[in-house]
Amino acid sequence: MKIRFVLNGTLVTGRLDDNATSRDFVAMLPLPLRLVDFAATEKIAYLPRRLNTDGTPSGIVPYAGDVTYYEPWGNIAVFHKDFRHSPGLVKLGRLDCGLEELRTTGASDILIERADD
Repeated sequence: MKIRFVLNGTLVTGRLDDNATSRDFVAMLPLPLRLVDFAATEKIAYLPRRLNTDGTPSGIVPYAGDVTYYEPWGNIAVFHKDFRHSPGLVKLGRLDCGLEELRTTGASDILIERADD
């Protein structure tokens, strides 16, 4: 499944993995969110409800470009820098383009949508 959103005038696209958490996330789309900076490493946004994490690993090592779900807080996180192993983090997918725009500071309102192939 492909996703897209516009961030500060730049089209950001990505592909989601086929897992229960990603499928649950896709069921919410289109989804308006407010992305905010977090730890100079990622942009995060809180979801309107928690996602299904059945069958997911207990944590992952996120890399720049990863789209993830942080189960303890119920938020998505899009990483623009590599980070250490994080318990409770579930990989949703990966960005194809637009990573550089995530490195700009400040909050942004976005609309994440499914992208046609």
